[in-house]
Amino acid sequence: MWNKKIKIILVLSGIILLLFFVLRLAQKKPSQEEVKEITPKRGLIQSIISTTATVLPKNRLEIKPPVNGRVEEILVQEGQKVKTGDIIAWMSSTERAALIDAARGKGEETLKYWQDTYKPIPLVAPIDAEVIVATTQPGQTITASDAVIVLSDHLIARAQVDETDIGKIKQGQQAIISLDAYSDTKIKGMVEHIYYESKTVNNVTIYEVDVIPEEIPLFFRSGMNASIDFIEESQDNVLLLPQEAVKKEEKTKAYVLVKQNNGKEPLRCEVKLGISDEKNVEILSGIKDTDTVIVRSKRYSIPTTDTGTNPFMPGRR
Repeated sequence: MWNKKIKIILVLSGIILLLFFVLRLAQKKPSQEEVKEITPKRGLIQSIISTTATVLPKNRLEIKPPVNGRVEEILVQEGQKVKTGDIIAWMSSTERAALIDAARGKGEETLKYWQDTYKPIPLVAPIDAEVIVATTQPGQTITASDAVIVLSDHLIARAQVDETDIGKIKQGQQAIISLDAYSDTKIKGMVEHIYYESKTVNNVTIYEVDVIPEEIPLFFRSGMNASIDFIEESQDNVLLLPQEAVKKEEKTKAYVLVKQNNGKEPLRCEVKLGISDEKNVEILSGIKDTDTVIVRSKRYSIPTTDTGTNPFMPGRR
């Protein structure tokens, strides 16, 4: 007896749910067609290849001491420019440091004598460069494997380009560098070198590409993350239309709807396309600057939330 009642209740609940969803679907408004009229515009369009990059020194030189010893004096600071042959630091060998320390306890005259007799060792800049690391302090003990100062000839952006795009990158190609820390600043650059050996990053084969900025900003720092847009193609003062205005039938055929006078149906005109970006496409032929293009798109209505009641939810007065 109870099983029969339970079955009846389940059937009635199913019927109520079905009726509820049918009513909800019936309340949805049908989609409408939205029609816009636009005029082709002339402007700049670029086909780009985007990727990530890291700011690095092109030539990173670590200045290491010839012998073990102690740093006596650092003559430069980070960000400073140095020339080839400039003395950037003085150091003492382990023997000189011990001798000077012993002489210091015997008075100024003895100390001066040994300082003049046993000269410290100069550390010299081998190239024209910029100091990017100068954290070693005077009095610090160092070994022949320690970098006292690090120099960089110039900073570059090293990009990681997917193997599917590397064939589109050429030496001397123009690029735009955007630092994550200064995203509003666009820095013009040029492809300086494309590496021949690939690397695997996250199971993806990539090739490294060095991009040198035309002008290195003061806020450039080694290790900064950046994005790079390689300009594959660029056309200025060309006829442009939004992507949505162009309809494609086949891979090689495209058309637009051109408005006619006297309320006639729009004329379907086949167009020849050039390069495209995320928003626009270049029109090579088929329409003129003075033509009015009809753009038709579907507009969908979202059903209102208070058009029905749920029998399983508490009602509102």
